[in-house]
Amino acid sequence: MLKLVSVLNRRSDLAVEAFQDHWLNTHATLVARLPGLRRYVQSHTLLSGYRKGDPAADGIAELWFDDTDALRALEGTAELAAVREDEASFIDPAGHRQLFVDEHVIKDGPIPPEGVKNIEFVRRKAGMPVPDFQRYWREVHGPLGASIETVLRYVQNHARATSYGDGREPPLDGLALTWFESTDAMRASARSREYATTRADEDNFLTVPLDFIITREHVIMG
Repeated sequence: MLKLVSVLNRRSDLAVEAFQDHWLNTHATLVARLPGLRRYVQSHTLLSGYRKGDPAADGIAELWFDDTDALRALEGTAELAAVREDEASFIDPAGHRQLFVDEHVIKDGPIPPEGVKNIEFVRRKAGMPVPDFQRYWREVHGPLGASIETVLRYVQNHARATSYGDGREPPLDGLALTWFESTDAMRASARSREYATTRADEDNFLTVPLDFIITREHVIMG
């Protein structure tokens, strides 16, 4: 399965509520019509995240396809043209980042129906080779994060190896997705010994501090 993540920022002339409404109730319908799309999830930044200014992003979209052939087959279709045309009506192109990722489920727990989803935008430590970074994140840091009791589910999204071909650097090295029962449960995690240990380990392989958003998930299809 091939997964595409889009990090979205709204147009500067749009209120947050208008952006979220259009994304969920208009744009989602267009994306759901894409041939070959298997699963589609939107995660909207909570309105509380705007109290002190604009957050790191207004949300992310996650799209799953069978393989790269399914993605290539989209080119030239009327459905993809409609999606791209509509993007201009509510998305800031300068803040639109896309990343093909491989998922690694670190803690395979349930997704709470009314819970919150924390999304951290991950960049590796300067000079660290990509294979070393990905191995450390998955095998060393992953179990530390999974040990936090209030984390119900934890999925690492690693930029695919092809993202680094010919000396390229993707916009992010990955995204860390964690689900909690509520924002209160998320705050409680920050007071735990396991959380402190997890945060202390970040200096070993990440560029810190990490940008993040706290979101609510909307499963559109799949």
